[in-house]
Amino acid sequence: MNSRDLAILEKLEKELSLKELQIKSLLTITQAINDNIAATGLYSMYQNFLSWDMGIDTMALFIKDTDLIWECVSQINFTRGSYKRIVDELLKFDRLHTVKEDDSEVLQDFDIIIPVYHKKEPIAYSIIGGIKTREDLYNKIQFITTITNIIAVAIENKRLFNRKLEQEKLNKEIELARDVQKMLIPERLPKYKHYQLSSIYKPHSNIGGDYLDYIEFNEHKFAFCIADISGKGVPAALLMANFQAMVQSLIYQYRDLETFVFALNQAVYRITKSDKFITFFIAQVDMKKKTLTYVNAGHYPPLLVSRKKVRKLDSGCTVIGAFEKLPEIKEETIKLEEDSLILSFTDGLADLRNQSGEFFEDDKIESFALEHASKDVDSFNEELLKEIDGFKGNTMYVDDIAILTCKIN
Repeated sequence: MNSRDLAILEKLEKELSLKELQIKSLLTITQAINDNIAATGLYSMYQNFLSWDMGIDTMALFIKDTDLIWECVSQINFTRGSYKRIVDELLKFDRLHTVKEDDSEVLQDFDIIIPVYHKKEPIAYSIIGGIKTREDLYNKIQFITTITNIIAVAIENKRLFNRKLEQEKLNKEIELARDVQKMLIPERLPKYKHYQLSSIYKPHSNIGGDYLDYIEFNEHKFAFCIADISGKGVPAALLMANFQAMVQSLIYQYRDLETFVFALNQAVYRITKSDKFITFFIAQVDMKKKTLTYVNAGHYPPLLVSRKKVRKLDSGCTVIGAFEKLPEIKEETIKLEEDSLILSFTDGLADLRNQSGEFFEDDKIESFALEHASKDVDSFNEELLKEIDGFKGNTMYVDDIAILTCKIN
């Protein structure tokens, strides 16, 4: 066998050895993926594969984290401090690229850029150096690209799967919160000879913290309330559920509303530590005395319509839960005339916009209340709902809307 044949044989043996190494590495990595090894384990395998099996001198692998921020997750002889500048340059490439002299200076320590795309979006970049000094490594680039793609896609699948699990968990929490929120809105409100109540509730797509309630002390005396918690989501709904329990518990312990609201604020503050606050309106009606006593704790002022006049019920105090002790509470008692109407609502009604960007302003609400105050509460609310739908048109609700209407005959 002459020297030429020996050279050919030696080359074939090297190629065969490389193929065996590649197949072994590929099997090891795919098995690890099938075994659902953690992302850190895959990064370590990728580093070892390039360093020990491929003889790479310099490498950095960039992958998006759960917040879609690029991070250097695996490296060989790479200083992480400069990677943000490098990522900005890498985003310019959408295919395998050999670094040239006219490329950015931050890329000059590397030879090859391997981008990995999924649905036209980059999910990973691997930059590799130390190849130009070893020309035989050029034959390995295709396989390195394959392994990079396998690792990157596996990590992306993990991220998407985890996000799906988090979304399913969130959906279950939202479903639970919606069930809780439904329980805060009474299904039936009283319709007696001398007074009636009726409600409207239009939920926003997010879980909010709107709440309304009715408490009956005896056949002549009752109370109703409406509230709105700051913030959205599951925490707001759960806090409002606690708030309802506090209201139902404390309202029977105190004779006057001032003391009740004082105690209610302390109970809420113990839970929230001023992290959240609640706007709250409560009114107590005595049918024998024909009086309405109320406290408005920072809530959008309800309207009392009587004898073709509108009065805003705005006496009270600041919001519930913002301070350990309320600085001042002022309840007000009003003599009720026959055929009086009290319209209370959350700020979602006043914040409603139409397609022109106009708000459902106070004047519009007051004019409607004056015009329809003679109707029974159900008819009043039906007309109000038509007015709301006609005003907003195709625009979406920007917030929950809760409305509680009380009619005194």
